[in-house]
Amino acid sequence: MEPVSTWRVTFTAGPEHIDFMGHVNNAIWLNWVQDIAGAHWEAVAPPDHQAAYLWVVTRHEVDYRGNIALGESVIGETRIERGPKGARFERLVDFVRERDGKPVGKPIVSVRSDWAMIDKASGRIMRIPAEVAAPFVPQAD
Repeated sequence: MEPVSTWRVTFTAGPEHIDFMGHVNNAIWLNWVQDIAGAHWEAVAPPDHQAAYLWVVTRHEVDYRGNIALGESVIGETRIERGPKGARFERLVDFVRERDGKPVGKPIVSVRSDWAMIDKASGRIMRIPAEVAAPFVPQAD
């Protein structure tokens, strides 16, 4: 199977996403990061891996360069550029304005996150096996 290191999802700002400033609340962007990471995992990971492992965020670093208002959309693209280090993967997400189903312009929000894998059976963080990483990166460490 060829690795799928990038994944895209379109998000549209609804009334529940808008804050007192009239645009998407900063916390919503992080919810969307979690949503796109989960969608990537569910679309690419084999069912036995999904049944055995969970992912949790250990760190987010966010750069806000713009925002969107009610009814506007962005395309979120997540990517994994390199293999895991122990129990952690670094995942990058860029949000770009959407027009007619296509990304337009430069990222308005960029997020770098560290995700740790948890073994469901033990509830403990564990080293990411090469076979779990393989569907997401060309070469697992």
